[in-house]
Amino acid sequence: MGDEQEEPVEIPSVFKRIIQMKGLPWLRKAIVAVVGFTVVLIGVVMVVTPGPAIVVIPLGLAILATEFVWAQKLLKWSKEKLKNRLGKAGAKAKS
Repeated sequence: MGDEQEEPVEIPSVFKRIIQMKGLPWLRKAIVAVVGFTVVLIGVVMVVTPGPAIVVIPLGLAILATEFVWAQKLLKWSKEKLKNRLGKAGAKAKS
């Protein structure tokens, strides 16, 4: 059981081409923006409907952070806030 190694996930060729785009940087940025904002918006909808919004919103931010500095900063800030809250919750549970 423990000796089994997982197969690496194969990235579809369409996404490989988008990742490796060098000639049209604005097109890559636009594609990342559309996909990232779509995922974030789906996550925001999941806040009021059943769904894993707490997973989907950071996933959208991570997609956006591949191209935008503001998304990197927002993702880093949200990770720090989550760690602080989890630390405080753990301290309260131990008390």
